[in-house]
Amino acid sequence: MPLLKLIPRETAIPFLNYRKFALIASLLLVLGSVGSWLGIGLYTGIDIRGGFLIEVRSTTGPADIPQLRDELGALGLGDVSLQEFGVDTDVVIRVQSQTLEDSESLSNADKAAVALVTQTLGEGYDIRRTEYVGAVVGGELREKAMWAIIAALGAIMIYIWFRFEWPFAVSAILALTHDVITTIGLFAITGFEFNLATVAALLTIAGYSINDTVVVFDRVRENLVRYKTHEIPEILTRSLNETLNRTVMTSITTLLALLSIYLFGGAVLGDFALAMIWGVLIGTYSSIFVATGTLIYFDLTPSDEDDTPVPEYER
Repeated sequence: MPLLKLIPRETAIPFLNYRKFALIASLLLVLGSVGSWLGIGLYTGIDIRGGFLIEVRSTTGPADIPQLRDELGALGLGDVSLQEFGVDTDVVIRVQSQTLEDSESLSNADKAAVALVTQTLGEGYDIRRTEYVGAVVGGELREKAMWAIIAALGAIMIYIWFRFEWPFAVSAILALTHDVITTIGLFAITGFEFNLATVAALLTIAGYSINDTVVVFDRVRENLVRYKTHEIPEILTRSLNETLNRTVMTSITTLLALLSIYLFGGAVLGDFALAMIWGVLIGTYSSIFVATGTLIYFDLTPSDEDDTPVPEYER
């Protein structure tokens, strides 16, 4: 039974003809992301910097966000942010931790802050959920999240190194680093909340991107055996076009699921879905132009293995 094909079999897009432009654009994107990260900074969630999340629902109609922001901002609790999600009656209120240490007295201070917020909301709002993360715990989570990302990138590089050769590993890790940095830059520029769900999205993006890259690299390795008399740029271009249908189909189906999560998943899943949507788009781009685009600059040669039958593949 033939597979569904969005890309015609005879497609021969000269991707690598645009590699220099794409690599320059990627470099500018990475530099801009790093600059935004260092200059603007990230708006970290309470699960990283410590504080309260209070989910409320208006019982009298649509929530009046501007009025709530004015009333809660006048309480002197520091950073208080409000975000509408789902329906227009639901609001997530984030309040920064009222202390820098984990102790009983500080815990009491945070409890007093939550009570003050609840009192200010009045009877027009139902409290649906309250979550708390201490400041010290948030700092530990931030450090562990950073090490998790570094460890994931390192493990992926080792895997690619053993499965292929070192040029493939270097190209793959460049693409992964590109994806992670630009995703962080997106959150710095837009001001969306960067929380542990976003960190989970970064790790998922790394796995998604490397999966797509491995598919392309597998085809490159097979074509190095099949087309020994062809030039390396021609082999790389052929490999990209042969895997293009799979890449496009996978990206579209993944994006459809992520859009549903972003639109209907509420505030908790919204940040994760946003990061993943960007990650799928930038990961697909980097698999083609960054991973394969940098591979061409290494001294690859067609395989000198003995001629063996290599099966043709359906695109």
